Order: sequence, then C-alpha cells, then structure tokens
Amino acid sequence: MNEQAHKRRIALLGSTGSMGVQSLQVIAQYPDLLQLEVIAANSSAELLIQQARTYKPNIVVVVQEEAYKIVKEALADEDVKVFCGEQSLCDVCEMECVDMVLSCIVGVAGLRPIYHAIDCGKLIALANKETLVVAGELMTRKAKERQVPIYPVDSEHSAIFQSLAGEQFNPIEKLIITASGGPFRGWSKEELQAVTLERALKHPNWNMGPKVTIDSSTLMNKGLEVIEAKWLFDVPLENIEVVVHPQSVVHSLVQFRDGSIKAQLGVPDMKLPIQYAITYPLRLENSFPRFDFANYPQLTFEKPDMETFPCLNIAYEASRRGGCMPCVMNAANEVAVQWFLQEKIRYAEIPVLIENALAKADFCVPQSVEEYLEIDKETKNRICRGE
Repeated sequence: MNEQAHKRRIALLGSTGSMGVQSLQVIAQYPDLLQLEVIAANSSAELLIQQARTYKPNIVVVVQEEAYKIVKEALADEDVKVFCGEQSLCDVCEMECVDMVLSCIVGVAGLRPIYHAIDCGKLIALANKETLVVAGELMTRKAKERQVPIYPVDSEHSAIFQSLAGEQFNPIEKLIITASGGPFRGWSKEELQAVTLERALKHPNWNMGPKVTIDSSTLMNKGLEVIEAKWLFDVPLENIEVVVHPQSVVHSLVQFRDGSIKAQLGVPDMKLPIQYAITYPLRLENSFPRFDFANYPQLTFEKPDMETFPCLNIAYEASRRGGCMPCVMNAANEVAVQWFLQEKIRYAEIPVLIENALAKADFCVPQSVEEYLEIDKETKNRICRGE
C-alpha cells in the first residue's frame, strides 16, 4: 500500500451484514489512508440509508428494486449516486474510482461481482467464503492470470496469511485451522436432536451473522474454510487439518517441512483481520482490544468429533470429488440452514439434507461463473421440490 500515492479506495459489497458493519467501523478509523467509495446491500434499506448518511460513500447499490426505491428517495438530498440491481454490483467493481473490492456478501451472490472485479484487476479483500468454495479453481486461475492478490478476511485464513509472511521460499508441510467447536462441543448425537434455534444462535466466542453462526455450530463453517484454504494457499486437501480450540485465541497455524510451527494469536475480534486485509502490508495502530495471557491460563486443543458433526467430513469429501460437488454441497447447506432458521427442519436434519443432495447430484466440471450459478440454482430448486 503506497501511502504517498493516494488513499486506497474501497467498494464494500455486503455493507449491512455483520462483517460489513464491522468493516465500516474499521475503514472510518483511517480517513487519511482509506476512502469509502461504494457500499452495497441486497435489501436492508433502513440500515443502508443510515450507513450512507454516516459514512458518506459516493455510490450506493441496492439489489432489490423495492428497497432501491426507498433508499433512492431517502438519499435524494445527499451527494450520493444510488444504483439498482445485481448488474450494478459488477458495474461498480470496474469503476476507475475503485482500487479494492471488499466482499462481505453472504452466499453465492458474491461470485459474479468478485470474478468481475478480479478480471478488472482490482485488489480483492475476501470475507465471502462461497466465492472460493464454489468456484475456487475458476477464481484462483483468473487471479493468477490477471496477477490480482486475494487478501483473506476470515480470521483463520488471515492467521495463515500472516504466518506465511517472509516464508515464500519455505515449503508448507501442513495448515492447521482452528475451530471453536461452537455451542454444542461435547454434545452427543442424541442431545443434538433437541437443539433449539435460540440455543444454536448463541456462539460462545464470536459475534457473527445467523448463517455463519449456524454453520459454525455444525462445523460446516470449518469445512468451507478448509476448501477455501486449499485454493487460497495452493495446499493439497490432505495437508489441511482441523483442530478444535475452544478459546478461539490461536486463529490458525502453519507447519513447515522442518517441523516448525507458526501461529497467529489474538482476541476473538473480526476487526483485526479486516484491518490487515484492507491496509496490507501495513500494520496500523488501532483501538481494538488487546490480548492478555493472564486472562487465558489454559489454551486447549482437541480433535473434532466428525461422527457427531458430519458436516466437516462432508466438506472434505465434496472437495475430494471436485467439479461441481462443492457447489452442490454449498447450495444444499444454504437451503438447510435457511430452513432451520425458519424452523422448518430440525437441527439434526441439516447434514442429512446436504448428504441427500450430494448423492443425487450428477458430476460435472463447470467452466464459467454462470454454470456454477446455474448448478446452485438447480440444486436449490430440486431440494425445494422435495426431489
């Protein structure tokens, strides 16, 4: 990051979700280094209006038309342009006034704009797991072709990224991704049958949106992170290990071929990895909470229980099969979590629904973002039809 040239101009996609809200708070701390050019959201009109008035972006994008009308009218007296529709997410990514695209969109909605941003040569800060889970080969190939860096925002991948600093000549033996274990660590299969929505939404360490919180509890979130790490760091699946670390202090580790292990530690706070990604390679002073070893007399580690929580193993297997299978798995998981959040299915039915979708899927190797999106849509429609 060249501080002398100009401020880094950021388009924030998904500004109204948990990660987006925290990203705005981080960007606001560095007005001399960062310029918020764009905020974008699907449909949260009132929050988007509030964000536009508070953080003063030059452009606001609203995907849903009804929400767009509300935002457009409310911001009529503000010095801001308001655009509507999915295509506008891609359009803002190619604007000359944007240097970096920070994607905090949840789900496959992030695929098209991020691929377009990479193709336009923009820097990428990625909080959207699904982009690499669903279309990792396509995305990383395009990034290499366009020589575009992808800076990870997830705490685990940020930890690996930080641990790899200065190690470009030293081969990786293993990546070790930590998991909190979620609110049901140590529970039996029988106990999981009675899980309530309210209980599942109470994560012991992290403040996240509902989708990610449920994924964390089933260990699917960790499965998605394993696949994401495979593509981000070009490491074979068999060299990526998951360990449960309930304190969420060691965010992930890298083991090198000489047996040495490097880890990144810190309090469970997403603002630090957000800051590192959007201001890389700088480490800037901030007001975030500091880690105190005296508050953590014990840091513990254990193997994940993949029999009681099969989603992690499902993710490994889908990635081994490759092709469209991670896309099918992700689509099925999105439906399953949405149905659980709507209390249409029980918690224990989430992995069952995903496994059924994978068993019925026809293997193929998609060649474009549009093909991946079609498989995602087709999978979700098939599940909704009860097939």
